[in-house]
Amino acid sequence: QVQLVESGGGLVQAGGSLRLSCAASGSIDSINDMGWYRQAPGNQREMVAVISSRSIPNYADSVRGRFTIARDNARSTVSLQMNSLKPEDTGVYYCNMYVKPRGVSYSTYWGRGTQVTVSS
Repeated sequence: QVQLVESGGGLVQAGGSLRLSCAASGSIDSINDMGWYRQAPGNQREMVAVISSRSIPNYADSVRGRFTIARDNARSTVSLQMNSLKPEDTGVYYCNMYVKPRGVSYSTYWGRGTQVTVSS
């Protein structure tokens, strides 16, 4: 059973920084893409940043230049460094990984989410 656990959310003032981390656990053969998504109240879940197995990042236009995604394949972790935070960055942030568990094919896994609140 593969599980993703996020950490690092919280409350911060506009202009501040937060770092999110997500670790995968379980019997894992390999992990392809890793990413972060967010959902604000009343909105659909949207992609924030993804990083390929070759560590090539892709960012939403709204966060490019402010957020940095990174992965550690040895630890099966992905992080999101968020700088110059804005109130519109507020939402629940979800970790996402495309994982091949041992003995089965690739599937998409989600964490439970961590709340990020940016006050003005």
